[in-house]
Amino acid sequence: MTLYDIIAQGIGIIAMAFNIYSFQMKTSNKVILCQMIGGFFFSVSFFMLGATVGGILNAIAAFRAIIYMNEKKFHADHILWLVFFECLFVLSYILTFTVFGKEMTVSNTLIELLPVIGMTASTISFRINNAKAIRLFGLISSPSWLIYNIINFAVGAIVCEVLSLFSIFIGLWRYDRKK
Repeated sequence: MTLYDIIAQGIGIIAMAFNIYSFQMKTSNKVILCQMIGGFFFSVSFFMLGATVGGILNAIAAFRAIIYMNEKKFHADHILWLVFFECLFVLSYILTFTVFGKEMTVSNTLIELLPVIGMTASTISFRINNAKAIRLFGLISSPSWLIYNIINFAVGAIVCEVLSLFSIFIGLWRYDRKK
């Protein structure tokens, strides 16, 4: 492993810390803020590791978080934002096989769809603007990314998703269970 790879993995660990910690926030804006910072660092890490699609999707996720954190300013509750982000995710998926040259096989089309499913789930949860919903939709997003990361052997991202799932369950228990 080169120094460059170590730095890329270190940036991924910083991203992981923000994403895991996000599920312990009490308000949706704080959850989204932590995920925005994590998304930015994951984007950098994925680009450094040559995982272009992961980098693009995480850059979109960071931008998406800014919109949903400033809901009133950007009218984030408007359905067009959801449509806009979903179009960006689909475009990223298409670019994977066209511009970035990923071979279009049945397995690749399914594997590359997983992070799109994850991003779709988290985008819907941000639009709902409820910390519990973000945690519940995380139960779709994290497993999608986890499977994708296992297939691509992205060790830091695998650890992040496993810990995120634990954090989601802890957050659900702390804040969302019936008392």
